[in-house]
Parts: sequence; structure tokens; C-alpha cells
Amino acid sequence: LTFPLVSVTLLVSFGSSMLYGYNLAVVNSPAEHIKAFYNATWSQRFGHGLGPAPLTLLYALTVSIFALGGLGGSLLVGVLVERYGRNGALSRSALLVLLAGGFMGFSRELGSPEMVIIGRSITGIHSGGCSLGCAQPLPHGSNLRGFLGLMPSIFICLGVFSAQVLGLPELLGKDRFWPLFLSVVVVPASLQLLLLHCFPESPRYLLIERNDVCGATKALHRFLGSPDVQDVIEEMKEEQRSLSSMEMVSVWQLLRERSVRWQTLSVAVLNAGMQLSGIDAIWFYTNTIFENAGIPVSQIPYTTMGTGAIEVVAGLIGCFTIERVGRRPLIITGFCAMGVCSAGITISLLLQAALPWMRYVSVVCVVGIIAGFCMGPAGVPFLMTAELFMQSHRPAAYIVGGSLNWLCNFTIGLIFPFLQMSAGAFCYLVFCGVCLLVALYVYLVIPETKNKSFMEISHIFA
Repeated sequence: LTFPLVSVTLLVSFGSSMLYGYNLAVVNSPAEHIKAFYNATWSQRFGHGLGPAPLTLLYALTVSIFALGGLGGSLLVGVLVERYGRNGALSRSALLVLLAGGFMGFSRELGSPEMVIIGRSITGIHSGGCSLGCAQPLPHGSNLRGFLGLMPSIFICLGVFSAQVLGLPELLGKDRFWPLFLSVVVVPASLQLLLLHCFPESPRYLLIERNDVCGATKALHRFLGSPDVQDVIEEMKEEQRSLSSMEMVSVWQLLRERSVRWQTLSVAVLNAGMQLSGIDAIWFYTNTIFENAGIPVSQIPYTTMGTGAIEVVAGLIGCFTIERVGRRPLIITGFCAMGVCSAGITISLLLQAALPWMRYVSVVCVVGIIAGFCMGPAGVPFLMTAELFMQSHRPAAYIVGGSLNWLCNFTIGLIFPFLQMSAGAFCYLVFCGVCLLVALYVYLVIPETKNKSFMEISHIFA
């Protein structure tokens, strides 16, 4: 590891993955304040307030519209990266965050709930583009792919934790501060915009997409800090030569191509399972879950912050162990832990009337779900999407995986409040089933990809 390589990874993750995590959790603590604003605005406009069901639906739309924006961003990222390069695409997407921050920051002053929803959708567009951009192969040898590939997942956890800390009543958790709380996203975006131009473009993009061997060599010298980068250049040239007679595969072609059907199915299972595991329900509605579990209202913000600290530690464990234990053990263990803890939440909610101490079991299970997710499922699906396909198939695979990821994110964000109202404690059994099935699929189908080149991984599936 070299300072420039770590620096650019940290910078990209800080302005991209951290914002993604922040936007997942930022709507949790000010939920009641935002609902009160919606209700008051509606009353001013129409002379009557919103009923519980319409208000819940409007707020669920505010939460989940972020994912629809993410879907749009994930579909645009390929065009932006091809035209402007990875650095150029990230810089331009950072401008969207500044626009979104303005919408959300001035929404209450202008009495416009629509501005909150529009701002949330714009931040989603940014996160959709950047989450896939960050997951693209970074300029390093295969022995570092896992470590740096999981770096964004740590920043997702840091983003969630930042939102939980800033949402404390002593900071931005008060009613008058929620517009500022939502618009804090402009700070990391601005820093990324200012500093990203200090680093060269991705060597893989320069050589494979632009055929700029000199530029790729210079970038590798800068990132790897070594005069001998010929092995890495040769690996990329080998991939470029194999692509010279190939055309980039479309999504439709990818779905129909029998030689990669198991890779495609694996990407679909991992990305859909990542969101249908229930992690977004935990992040979006943590306070509501703890309130239903019987945790005193005054203790909920601090309990939530404690879960955030644990998820950061879990993310660090995953990042520093992935090259030692491999991808499969982390993702299988993570999904199994999430499944067991989801069932544990159901059991604790059913028994807490008779056994008051079961409320603390609920807290432990929520922590277990988050820790299990951050150790593997948070970052490994994006990493494996890059590792399972050659360059000709990778953009289409990202579109398939990203689309499923964001659609499932939107679905959970929108329906979870109503699922919780209708199914009660049993709603978590749905997530339990999803997690255990994904873990079983990975165990039976997906091979280990640690320290293997893209060609080797492709041959394993073939």
C-alpha cells in the first residue's frame, strides 16, 4: 500500500460511499419532525391535516425516493465514465449533491415538502453513480483488490454513524435543525470536488478504454510508488488484447449469453439479497424498531449511535480480513448472522410482554444484523460483480446488479412501515428467510475469487 493509493481510495470513498451511508440513516432521527412539517404544510394549503396512513405513505416516499434516484444514477454512470473518465464523472456528480443540499436546506423556509423529496432523489442519483464508480477495479494488483474494494463499505458505515451522531438531541436532532441536518451532505461533496483533481485517472481506464499506455504507466508509478509496474501493465494489456476482437455486451445480450449465466444469476442474487436482507429497514427506521421493542424514548438516540460504532468496527474487521479469509467466508458468515438475528428480533418482540429483559435482546439482534452486514454483504457483492466478469461484460453486469440493488432498496424503504403494521413481529422472518437462502446459494454456487485474475475467475465458471 502506498500513500497516493490509499489517499485516492479514501477521498473517493469519503465523497461517495460516506454520503451513501449518511443518506441511508439521515432520515431516521428527524422522522417525527419531518412528518410534523409535512402535516403543518398540508394543513396550511388545504385546511386539514393528513391522516396517519397518508402521512406514513408520504414519509415512506421521502425515504425510498432516494433509491429511485440511485437507480437512475446507476444507469447513467456508464455513459459518464466513458465520456469523462472516473475522476471526471465523480467530480460532476458531486455538483448534484450541492444542488440537493440547497433543495433540502431551504425546504422549510419555503414551506415545500416537495423540495425535500426532490433533494432526496438527487442525492440518490449521486449515490447510484458513485457506488458503481467506486466498485470499479482500482489501480492495484490482484492481491489488494479485496482490501481496497471493501474500503467503500467502511465509509458507508462511517456515513451511517455520522448521521447517528449528528442526529443526537444535543447536536442537530432538534426540530429547528433538521433542514441543516439533511443538507450536511454538501461538506464531503465539496471536499471531494476540490481535491479529486490532485490525483491521476484510473490506470485501468486509461489503458483499456483510452489506450493511453504512457498515461497508465505514469498513473501506476504514482499510485504504486514503484518503478517496476510492467507486470500490472501486462495484465491489463492481456485483457485489452482479449477485448480487441470483442464488442461490449448489452444487458439483453448478457441475460441471454449461456456462458455467463451463472455469473449473471450470482450478481442478481447477491445484489437483490443485499437489500432484501432488511438492512435498509434497520437503517431507515432504527428509532421506530427500538421504540416498538420497548426501549425508553430518551435512550433511543444513544442506543442507535452505539449500533453505529459497532458497525464501523465490523466494517474494519471485514476490510482487514478479506485477503486472509477470502470473499466467500465473509459473505456467508455475514448473511447467516443477519438471518439468525432477524429471527431473534421476532422472538424477542413476541416474548417481551412476559419477559421485559427481551427488549435488550432486540437491541443485540439489531447490532448483530448491522455487524453481519458490514463484515461482508455491505461491500463484497460490488467487489464480486467486478471480479466475476471480463471488461466486455462488466458494464452490463453493473447495470443488472445496480438496478436490482436500487429497486429492492426502494421496495423495502416504501413497504416496510406497512409490513411492520400488518405483520408485526413476524415481518422480520421474511428477512431471515432471504438471508439464509442467499448464504446457501453462495455456499453452493459461487467460487472463491481471492488472488485470482479476471481471466482465471472466468475460466472457473466456464
